[in-house]
Amino acid sequence: MAITKKTENDKIEILKRWIIQVRQATTITENGAEIAKTYHRVSYVPFSSHYDSDKKTWTHTDTDISKLDADVKAICVAAWTDEVKDDYKKWMETEGVPL
Repeated sequence: MAITKKTENDKIEILKRWIIQVRQATTITENGAEIAKTYHRVSYVPFSSHYDSDKKTWTHTDTDISKLDADVKAICVAAWTDEVKDDYKKWMETEGVPL
């Protein structure tokens, strides 16, 4: 009896122009037949944004995508244009919740 486990990114979506949402599927097979499948979602935005200690100035730190899977990284690079990044910063500073 051979049991194997495989995890793959089976869905990558762009939400609100700047959120990259990845659904990962983990499949367990026994002798080539699927016996279980679970899903996990993770999302990424272009920056980690927060107020500075003065509560007036925002700091936006680039999200490190260097360790992401190649397919996710490629979507981030394509989707996060300078215009999208600027729009995200503006949205965060006017409607977002400071961390």
